[in-house]
Amino acid sequence: MVEVDEPALPAAHWVKARVRMAGICATDLRHWQKAEPDLRCCIMGHELAGEVVEVGGEVDRVAIGDRVLIESVLGCGRCEWCRVQQYNRCPDLYPTRRASVSRAYAEYVIGPQHKFHILPDHIGFDDAALLDTYAVALHAQHLSGLTIGSRVAIIGAGPIGLGQLMLAKAGGAHVTILDRLPHALALAGRLGADRMVDVDSGDAAAAVATMTDDRGADIVFECAGGESMPETLPLATRLVRRGGRVVIVGGFDDGAIAIPLEWQRIQMSDITLIPSASFAFHDIHAEQREALDLVARGILKTQALITHRFPLDRINDAFAVAQDRRRTEAIFVGLTM
Repeated sequence: MVEVDEPALPAAHWVKARVRMAGICATDLRHWQKAEPDLRCCIMGHELAGEVVEVGGEVDRVAIGDRVLIESVLGCGRCEWCRVQQYNRCPDLYPTRRASVSRAYAEYVIGPQHKFHILPDHIGFDDAALLDTYAVALHAQHLSGLTIGSRVAIIGAGPIGLGQLMLAKAGGAHVTILDRLPHALALAGRLGADRMVDVDSGDAAAAVATMTDDRGADIVFECAGGESMPETLPLATRLVRRGGRVVIVGGFDDGAIAIPLEWQRIQMSDITLIPSASFAFHDIHAEQREALDLVARGILKTQALITHRFPLDRINDAFAVAQDRRRTEAIFVGLTM
């Protein structure tokens, strides 16, 4: 923990907020305790909600004292992708967001006013901190083409996988979810999963075959990512049916990684692999605003996922709990400020 200068507003349409809740993402965990020169002294964290404390002279969307969801996916605003609201594809996305709004593990963040969304009275800061995760899942669902009656398999029952589950059920799908952790699978059952499979003790292929009359899933969402990807992505391609779609939601580790896939089967079965990167807009709608609306309407649940809360000065304890999910039974770990 170090003291840093409070950020200053660089333009009249920018806003400063006091962070009240920040979540720990699997992406953050992958950087924890690693020597990465590019991230030295970089304030991390991108799942956050807070309270507006300062506004520029041209701000008209929010006011001082407003409780807000803070969207941390911020592109450069100048490239071809940003100009058509595909800012999740911005070539300068990470340097841009890390310089301002994607600094959740600090007391204050700044950003342009369109990244600050007023919270309804019945939505808490802790509820809102989950909305980055849910918007990632919503973007993946929009790309997937999921329709009523789709047979869906979800690999990974962390916050993204559980958000993916709730969205798929809201869309009328029949869902099998797979994980290694009993507490995560139990929560998936309470959130509406039709079938839960422990990949260490159950036969994932047989479970999905039973759900789909031996055809395979129409859509498989890979929501585990990270170091498990060499195992989970091939599994996803084995669980999907001929002509089906695999949506890659979980993040890859930095650098090249060898993942063996049955490419002949994928090609001959006309299987589509769909990478899904963060979130942005769906048609004319901001996907994080859509996720906020789904929580406000009770379609997406939040409190059942929030298992641990820590003050900011115990951030390393919080990361340790989030890392050791089997022992701690953590799902979503938040930092309160």
